[in-house]
Formats: sequence, structure tokens, C-alpha cells
Amino acid sequence: MGAEEKSLKVYDTRKTFFARLGSTVSKIFTPTKFGFNNFLVNIKRNSMVKNYKNMLNCKDDKKEKLEKKFEDYYTLYLESIDELLIETIYKKVVMDTASEFEKDALSKYYNIIHLKETDEIEYKYKKQQYLLNLDYSSLKELGKEKNLEEFTKVYLYEMEQLYKGLLKHYSIVLPEQKLPADKENLYNKIFDTLEEYVLNIVPLKDITDEDLIKECSLFETYEVGKLDQVDILEKRLILLSISRKLFVHSLPLMVAEKCYIKLLKDTRSLIVDTKIARKRENAYQLLLKLIEQYNEKLLAVKIYWNNNDEKTEYNKFASKYKDLEKIKEENMHDYDIKKQILFIREDMKALSKYNDKYYRIIKFYKGRLVKLGDMRQIKSFKTGKYKIVKRLKKEELNETAC
Repeated sequence: MGAEEKSLKVYDTRKTFFARLGSTVSKIFTPTKFGFNNFLVNIKRNSMVKNYKNMLNCKDDKKEKLEKKFEDYYTLYLESIDELLIETIYKKVVMDTASEFEKDALSKYYNIIHLKETDEIEYKYKKQQYLLNLDYSSLKELGKEKNLEEFTKVYLYEMEQLYKGLLKHYSIVLPEQKLPADKENLYNKIFDTLEEYVLNIVPLKDITDEDLIKECSLFETYEVGKLDQVDILEKRLILLSISRKLFVHSLPLMVAEKCYIKLLKDTRSLIVDTKIARKRENAYQLLLKLIEQYNEKLLAVKIYWNNNDEKTEYNKFASKYKDLEKIKEENMHDYDIKKQILFIREDMKALSKYNDKYYRIIKFYKGRLVKLGDMRQIKSFKTGKYKIVKRLKKEELNETAC
């Protein structure tokens, strides 16, 4: 058919233009699973990315000014996502027209908002993390590679500051006098924050440290399958080891030490509380790992001690531990036995200061030392009870070790 044969139709151009514009705007501002990539957020994000580049490439004399400008645009960008959540998604949830994605997004958002009532600093960090992650996930789902690549640099820059700030905040709060339940909750938050960082941020970073890569790879193995209590504690041990490389200043040595001590307490409790022999043995092997890592990664680099006696005691232990390395080269089996004996006796010495508070784990230790050949167990004809004997020293054991 020739062009001259086509029938022509007359359109009301004003009506068609505005009708199409209205339809387009409606689609742009309708939050679907990918709807956070709306027109307004796009504009604010692009402005923020542009100012981030300017800040990186500026001369020293303009750095402070451009840093302030970037932070202003960063704030405006977050506000645009915040407004979208409140003004658009909230209305859809109320009208029962929201998707599951939108309902879940709003639910998580309000969980963070509630933090403001108890901890405003934590609330500020968590809210920024959530809004940033929401937009990053949206861009990733949309597959906008160019936009995602540019935004990822800003995303990592801000997330790094937020995670460090959050851990530093927890570190400041931890030494305060708190109820046991509140203290437990705070420890959980520290470990959860470390886990989030390793899972969400580390894969996006260009890491060259081989030891760190190995530890992160080992941590990933604990993300598959159902974890028991020993696995959870071991996963936290790996996180602490990673933190000594990534968060030296945000999670100071003093706080890291408290976290190690917490894991030691939890592992000792698991050993004496469990009725399953296999689980008890796994917990015991984890305890040995804990003691070894606690000494190598923390006490060995500790500068400030509460008193000289503690430092002297550690130096004695470190000297004995170092001597074991010679045995390791000659006889691995003998080395393993002597290392267990050294670790057990050192922990027993530390726990004996608390009177009978740790009597159950001390009984377990004594029973283990008998198995390792470091103590002998004989029956007293006078009392019918068992005694643990080493050299000329006698220690009474009224019950069998658990």
C-alpha cells in the first residue's frame, strides 16, 4: 500500500499529549517490586553520585566544601526514598492494594522507626542502611548496569561509614551497667552487624588479603543448612576473627575481648548443659579453638592490662605455648595432647578465682585431664569417693565429670 493510500486520522494533540503524560507519571510513581527506581529518586541519586565524584576529584583546598555539598545531596536523596515509603506505599498498604514486596518493605521500615524510642543513634544508622539497601536492591533487580556501577561506589562509601559508626556506638554502650537480658541483646546486635557486613558488603569490595578471603569463605560454609548451637558459636568466632582485620578501631580491643569472653562463657555452658556426648565433644573442640584464637589474636597484641599480675601470668602461658611448637614439628599427636592440657589448666586457673561459680566445667576439665593422662583417678577406701591425684597434690572429686 502506498503512502498516498493510507487514511489519515485527526487527533486532538493536547488531549493525547496530556493523557500519555498522565499515564507515564502514574507508572513512574507506582511502586512495584522495582518501583523504588522512580523519577524523583533517580534525579536525587544522580545528583548525589555526581557530587560524590566531584568530592573525590577535588583539590585539597576545596575538599571540605565539596564534602559538605555531597552530604547535603546525600541527605536529599535519602529523604526522597523516605517520602516514597511514607506517602506512596503506606497508602497502598492501607487500601490493601500493596504487593507482598511493598508490605514487607513497610514492615521492616517501621521496625527500624521503633528504634527511635529506645536508641536514637542506632535508629539513625539503621534507617540510612535500610534506605540505601532498598534502593541498591531495586537498581540491581532492574539490571541497570551502568547506573548500578556508579551508585555502588557511593553505596560502599556510605555503608562503610554506617557499619563502623554502628559498631562504635555499640562499643561505647556495652561497658555501661545493664540488665543481663539487655547485655545479651547488645552482644547479639554486635554479631548480627558483623554478619550483615560480611554477607552484604564484603562481596562488593576488592579484597586482596588472602587470610581475610579464606576466613570469609569459611564463614560462607555456615550459611548453608541448619545450624546447631555449636555451629552458631563457631560462626561468631569466625566473625570475631574477621573483625580484627576490618574493624580494629570501630570494635576496639577492649570490646573484642568482652566478645571473646562471652563466647567462652557460652561454650563452657554448652559443654556442661548438653546431654548429648557428640555435641559435648564438638563444643569442647570449639572451646580449644576459642582459647587459641583468644590468645593469638587478642591477648598477644594487648598493650594495656588491668594489672601487672595479669600480664605476668599471660607471659608465662605464652612462653609455655611457644615451647609446644618444637614438639609440633616432631610429634603432632603429642603436641595436641600437651596443648589441650595447657589450655585446660590455664582456664581452670582463671575460673578458680570465682569460687564455686564454675564448678561444673571445672569437674569436666578434671575428667578430661584424667583421659589425657595428666591426672590419675583413684578410689578412697575410707570415703568411697574418687580423688584426682597428680604428683603429691590431691583434689577431691565428689561427682563424676559431666
